[in-house]
Amino acid sequence: MFPTHRPRRLRRTPALRRLVAETSLEPRHLVLPMFVADGIDTPREISSMPGVFQHTLDSLRSAAVEAVEAGVGGLMLFGVPKAEDKDPQGSGASDPDGILNVGLRALAEELGDSTVIMADTCLDEFTDHGHCGVLNATGAVDNDATLIRYVEMALAQAESGAHLLGPSGMMDGQVAAIRGALDASGYVKVGQLAYAAKYASAFYGPFREAVGSSLQGDRRTYQQDGANRRESMREVDLDIAEGADMVMVKPAMSYLDILRETADRSPVPVAAYQISGEYSMITAAAQNGWIDRDAAILESLTSIRRAGADVVLTYWASEVAGWL
Repeated sequence: MFPTHRPRRLRRTPALRRLVAETSLEPRHLVLPMFVADGIDTPREISSMPGVFQHTLDSLRSAAVEAVEAGVGGLMLFGVPKAEDKDPQGSGASDPDGILNVGLRALAEELGDSTVIMADTCLDEFTDHGHCGVLNATGAVDNDATLIRYVEMALAQAESGAHLLGPSGMMDGQVAAIRGALDASGYVKVGQLAYAAKYASAFYGPFREAVGSSLQGDRRTYQQDGANRRESMREVDLDIAEGADMVMVKPAMSYLDILRETADRSPVPVAAYQISGEYSMITAAAQNGWIDRDAAILESLTSIRRAGADVVLTYWASEVAGWL
């Protein structure tokens, strides 16, 4: 059809490109994952994630206010207990005085309904073995016994002021168990952002440092196999049927095909998590002068949105919101 058809006409100026852009990236699309740690007096930078910190309660409040003022859509909070407070049941996860619940109350008091406060509803940070559930006599994660602990954790997080709970342990039936307990206890307005398609990934490495993980072994018996696609759609469908208000694909960048398929079939909003390893790869390459840092950040986030994510969890949320 050349020379009549010249698609380059619509790429000629920044204004033309902006006019016909098919995908937008706005501050409201971004959620900032945050870490609040017990037993520290000053914020502690995570060595494998330069620019990301374990927060004290005071610095958590300050960083959260800064993020909300920049326009981010929400905050996802993870708790980092002291090593001596971990046990096989992850008791600190449901303790009202445990660091995650204390942090949630701090955010709720500081921000109220001005943002969406989300809580990681998983035991791995709180167990001395580092797994996402309680173990049976053989050392395997006991799915149904873990659901009991998730319910206890979810109720504590709802009481602490979370708007959305993030069940991320990939236990069968976790969304239904939590939904039933929330409703029976009067927390009908508290929603769930279900980690529906969460893969066992090599890119979680820096996160293990961020939460002080005690994990020995791996999580391949409950997180998904990276070779599988249909399995993800089954997990997504089950979580929606169980009452999930939103569903998530994690990781994001290595699973954009899964994200696209999830977005095409889901009747509820879809989130994707640009995880620690993705953050660290871009950061390290930029520090070595191999890539343009800011351009790579925006390109990566736009690719996640283009693949279908309504919401993107990213450690760059505050910074990028400021750019936008």
